[in-house]
Amino acid sequence: MIIQIIDYLTEHARAVKNSCYVGVAIILIWSVLGVDNHHAHTWVEKHIPGFWSLFGIGASIVLIFFARWFGKSGIMTREDYYDN
Repeated sequence: MIIQIIDYLTEHARAVKNSCYVGVAIILIWSVLGVDNHHAHTWVEKHIPGFWSLFGIGASIVLIFFARWFGKSGIMTREDYYDN
């Protein structure tokens, strides 16, 4: 069942990507319009609309690139590494 779901998502990668973009846009719009910032704890919360949404997206991107770099620096090995 999981393999069928993965195959379906792989075949429809463009729709999945667009759905993620729409989801991020909805969260950002809700963060800007729906969250009360009158009692913000920091300056950036009060003066930058959607700060925590933008912070979360930025942190996720940094984490993804760090994980890719870390994986390529030695964690990932060739498929035939243990065949020798």
